[in-house]
Amino acid sequence: MTPFGEKIRALRKDRGVTMKQMAQAIGVSAPYLSALENGKRGQPSWYLVQRIIAYFNIIWDDAEDIVELARLSHPRAVIDTSGLSPRATELANRLADSISRLSDADLQRHLQLLDQADPVDQDPKE
Repeated sequence: MTPFGEKIRALRKDRGVTMKQMAQAIGVSAPYLSALENGKRGQPSWYLVQRIIAYFNIIWDDAEDIVELARLSHPRAVIDTSGLSPRATELANRLADSISRLSDADLQRHLQLLDQADPVDQDPKE
């Protein structure tokens, strides 16, 4: 499951919406929506994300969070390290080799390190 799929499933469950109801309302098939929730489909299009945001009547920061989750939810991430340092290539390959063995706590620690190095939510005016 991707972060986007996890969020969409939680929204559906919280609002008592079936997959079939939601799929019909946003113009996709229930199997496609299931595959999207379960990380078996690629990153959703911007237009689909916007339909989902409108369907759940999500506004402002919450809508931006959904867009960001969709951006970070490609289940087959590719990292191009050409032109970067050897350490960048090593990190990318080691992460690819070990990610399936990392616990949720380990993953959270790595995400926190990345947030400290490059805060995604930081306002550039600050």
